[in-house]
Amino acid sequence: MTEANDWMAEELAEILDEDLELELEDATISREVARLYRERHPDALDSRTYLQALIHLQAELIKLQDWVVHSGERIVVLFEGRDSAGKGGVIKRITQRLNPRVVRTVALPAPSDREKTQWYFQRYIPHLPAAGEIVLFDRSWYNRAGVERVMGFASEDQVEEFFRSVPEFERMLVRSGIKVIKYWFSITDEEQQMRFMMRIHDPFKQWKLSPMDLQSRVRWEDYTKAKEDMFARTNIPEAPWYIVEGNDKKKARLNCIAHFLSLNPCHPVPHDEITLPERVFNPDYERATLPRELYVPEKY
Repeated sequence: MTEANDWMAEELAEILDEDLELELEDATISREVARLYRERHPDALDSRTYLQALIHLQAELIKLQDWVVHSGERIVVLFEGRDSAGKGGVIKRITQRLNPRVVRTVALPAPSDREKTQWYFQRYIPHLPAAGEIVLFDRSWYNRAGVERVMGFASEDQVEEFFRSVPEFERMLVRSGIKVIKYWFSITDEEQQMRFMMRIHDPFKQWKLSPMDLQSRVRWEDYTKAKEDMFARTNIPEAPWYIVEGNDKKKARLNCIAHFLSLNPCHPVPHDEITLPERVFNPDYERATLPRELYVPEKY
């Protein structure tokens, strides 16, 4: 029993190490920027409270995953919001302990020349879930209502056709048995500016800053108008929008995951008892000694 307790303690420590590693991603910034961030978020959750809540929610996500597989449910979750609003962070925490064959993330690049000639929704359709799957879209077909519209990558006629089509497209998905959940991560102008400054000073996150991100600062008001128009024309009963207050990253992650779980009540799934079979031992077998150069050097 003592050995089992020691093993469980080691496993828990490893889990906490994983979470700590993720949280350190948010901490590799200059001291001055970190100080300003703390001043801006005096009521931020402490790490212990946050990690305890996160692990509890992730345990519930595992139960949901088992139920989705057992029931054959199909779920699509769209994550939208301004650049640096926290979409990637919550997706990472949702998928962290789940089976990637059941719960997968889709983050499509800009459309190719060929895709630009297709029906607008066509390139998203191959990524929709089959029975027993959850698909998380890190940005989605709503690119047309946001960045494509604001940056002039789509004409007004194309945008208008999108707004005519998307409610019926999503109703078709729902009628086919796919649950569509749409999240918008909302942050203030000042918060986005702070996060962009953090990315500029953080070598681990500079890759996240693209020329398009910088233009989103210049066109903040244009994005706001586009967002308001999008909500007005695409918030349908079959697939409503849910707004996540995102200024506090940790609270936003916990609130979003808790809300997602509340939308998908699941029932306990029966599991067959698992027993570890005995290893087959062949007294005539000798394990070969492999050449040393095949091994990765032990630097640590």
